[in-house]
Amino acid sequence: MFVLNFTTMQHLTNKEEEIMHILWKLKKAFVKEILAEITEEQPHYNTLSTIVRNLEEKGYVAHKAYGNTHQYYPIVQLEDYRKKFMSTAIDNYFNSSYKNMVSFFAEEEKISAKELREILAIIEKK
Repeated sequence: MFVLNFTTMQHLTNKEEEIMHILWKLKKAFVKEILAEITEEQPHYNTLSTIVRNLEEKGYVAHKAYGNTHQYYPIVQLEDYRKKFMSTAIDNYFNSSYKNMVSFFAEEEKISAKELREILAIIEKK
């Protein structure tokens, strides 16, 4: 089995990321079960199957074979992907500054003063 570490995680397309969120939610699923979870712009079954196989090639999922059918499951955990995604976003969009990121959300009114105080309390506890 291909083992993926934090530094070798490949970028996911928006659709691949959507499929990963479904797999993280379901824990394991056949392509038809993944398809049933997609609420907007459902891809054709074969297209979805190709996307899932691409995720497997990238090392995000593996499968268990049942004859000609495959049940897929994530081998990259959501928390590991989240860490990589956030680290990349902060590096690329906020000049590697968490202060810049928090300031952005405060200016956009996406975070309240109460929430900031709660975050500060968490930081002070550590």
